[in-house]
Amino acid sequence: MNHLLITNCSVGGRHSLDIRITGGVITEIGRGLTRHGEDVLDAYGNQIIPGLCDHHIHLHALAARRSSVECGPPAVRNSGELAAALQVSPGSDGWVRGVGYFESVAGDLDRDALDHLHASRPVRIQHRSGAMWVLNTAGVVAAGLEQADHPGIERDAAGKPTGRVWRADSWLRARIPGNAPPPLRDVGTELSRLGVTAVTDATPDLAPESIESICAAMSSRELPQRVHLLGVPLGVSLPSTEPTVGPYKIVLADSGLPDLEQLAAVIESAHSIGRAIAAHSVSREALLILLSVLGEIGTIPGDRIEHGALIPIESISEINRLGLAVVTQPGFIADRGDDYLEHVAAIDHQDLYRCRSLLDASVPVAFSSDAPYGPLDPWAVIAASQARLTPAGTVLGDAETIDYNTALDAYLGRPGDPGGPPRRVEVGAAGDLVLISRSQPPSVLATIIGGRQVY
Repeated sequence: MNHLLITNCSVGGRHSLDIRITGGVITEIGRGLTRHGEDVLDAYGNQIIPGLCDHHIHLHALAARRSSVECGPPAVRNSGELAAALQVSPGSDGWVRGVGYFESVAGDLDRDALDHLHASRPVRIQHRSGAMWVLNTAGVVAAGLEQADHPGIERDAAGKPTGRVWRADSWLRARIPGNAPPPLRDVGTELSRLGVTAVTDATPDLAPESIESICAAMSSRELPQRVHLLGVPLGVSLPSTEPTVGPYKIVLADSGLPDLEQLAAVIESAHSIGRAIAAHSVSREALLILLSVLGEIGTIPGDRIEHGALIPIESISEINRLGLAVVTQPGFIADRGDDYLEHVAAIDHQDLYRCRSLLDASVPVAFSSDAPYGPLDPWAVIAASQARLTPAGTVLGDAETIDYNTALDAYLGRPGDPGGPPRRVEVGAAGDLVLISRSQPPSVLATIIGGRQVY
């Protein structure tokens, strides 16, 4: 760990302060601190805050998106534009990889529809939700879907794969030779530029090579952020203390909601080894199933709801009673709000990505990006939670707006306690800090992790 002295900064309402970081920890805060040979960062009166934690992100998917074809709005808006977009050179694995697809472009894609758009090379396109891949016939053959038995492979009445594969990212990657986890250097750089010093990777059922890739990127500092993993399989131990293991990710997929007894068994297996659960819930039905099961078997500290995209007002008291935190993404309002207004039932509009009503009911709330499926920039997410404006400028859920400081705090909880007490700049705290401008919205001027300036 480097030693660093930050001079002439503001912390809260205190100005002209110096902060000394020794061995990665804040050891002194005061005025006129004497330099002891450490590196010096002059803050020029700007504000120091704790580093931000993105509490739900998908690191490898974010890295892979950089070499993928955009297949949805606003880049692609119709089938003709989609066909043109797919006329690119394939990746090193011989495939054309598309992302961000939405039904407004060309309807419900399957292998036959995709063949009409591009049949000559293997193509796989991911729905913008991240829940589904669609393969053309060349891709179905290359991935061996005809003979495979993964439960996520959708088949027609005759047993033929439709080309749609649900919730099978790691499995599908393993079926494509040369499709190794992508490098994370650029992701680490971008997160540093945004002031993010810690992330929770929410990818479920991480394959060993994915975990190894993250560990290697952290060790080499290509990924300087601290990492918390939800997708480590039950019973698996990591060889080192970095990254850390978080709650066990459980996906309540709308494509196939779980049997209550099976869901209870999985949760009890996690709880029996002292591991909390992080339950993916984006629909009213998924949430009600989760709350019903947890109401029967009980919760442990750390259990949490991922997304909470639709939370009926009558469910909030039960969420509070069960002691659940909600890790949500109000950035989706600014990113997809107009689509929600068109495709989500009007009765559900007020239930989308709640913030204020949860906080008023003392439910811990943490913010995140869900990148690459949602906007990565935490400052854009913070702004979205304040204004709740759709891309067209319509206010969606005005009763759920919160102020800037409350929104910022939703990024300042510890990775292991999302929505808990926000970290503060104080002696004894980790030297994970962000220097931001005094303007609104602020600009990130420097990012420090463990006393080392990474941006």
